[in-house]
Amino acid sequence: MYRRRDHMRGELPTWLNATLIVGTFAVVAVMELRRPLRTDKDDKLRRNARNAAFSALAAATVAVAEKPVVGPLALRVQSKQLGLLKLFGLPPWAELALSLLLLDYTLFIWHVLTHKIPLLWRFHKPHHADLDLDASTALRFHFGELLLSVPWRAAQVRLIGVSPLGLALWQTLSLVAIMFHHSNMRLPHRIERRLCRLVVTPRMHGIHHSVVREETDSNWSTIFSWPDYLHGTIRLNVLQDGVTIGVPGFQDPQQVTIGKALLMPFGPQVEVEGPTRERLPVPRTVLAV
Repeated sequence: MYRRRDHMRGELPTWLNATLIVGTFAVVAVMELRRPLRTDKDDKLRRNARNAAFSALAAATVAVAEKPVVGPLALRVQSKQLGLLKLFGLPPWAELALSLLLLDYTLFIWHVLTHKIPLLWRFHKPHHADLDLDASTALRFHFGELLLSVPWRAAQVRLIGVSPLGLALWQTLSLVAIMFHHSNMRLPHRIERRLCRLVVTPRMHGIHHSVVREETDSNWSTIFSWPDYLHGTIRLNVLQDGVTIGVPGFQDPQQVTIGKALLMPFGPQVEVEGPTRERLPVPRTVLAV
């Protein structure tokens, strides 16, 4: 038991973590240039600078507010054998696999809540207000949203019984997945229609960023796509050329400058009704081109 606990207290090697994250971003960025899925509406350099600023604030918030809470909590959970998964005495590999699945599923629930609860939507809206969708959007989260997510993250770790290794692996895989499925990368349709049965893909998540409300209220998953299939919120039968990225009422680049986007949660919240779209005569689970 001591060896098992000690093994699960470890974290990913720094070099591996950096290689996965930087490598994914580099590959995706190159593929976005070579095989773009959508045409940019906003100036790419200006958007990248804006999203980099968001990323810097987000990283600082995580370092100051989340890591000092969640990191020590995961250590305590492991040393005291707390949480749901610790009740079953599972082998380390099984506990690690289940912790990844449960963390991903509870993040699915959190994502739904950020759209359904007005206070949370205030802070999640700047993420959706990006007029284009690419790997840089994956880093564009308001610092207020990250602050509000700390209690949820702590509850995930404590109730599930997540080890430091499980937490570190999930955080890295989540970031890699978010960069991938936010990317403006055109995958071969025959590959993506199969891939999206397992994980979230660019076409799948692009539909979630649509200005059409029915499409925004779908495809909530982060790493694995099974939560959307489980809850019937999967929506793939949308033509990609018809998807308009963003938030209704915020389609002008001057409305989503860095200053206005950061202040967006604190001003009057006027929700504009988005357009509607006639459904294609194919099942929701069939990926349209």
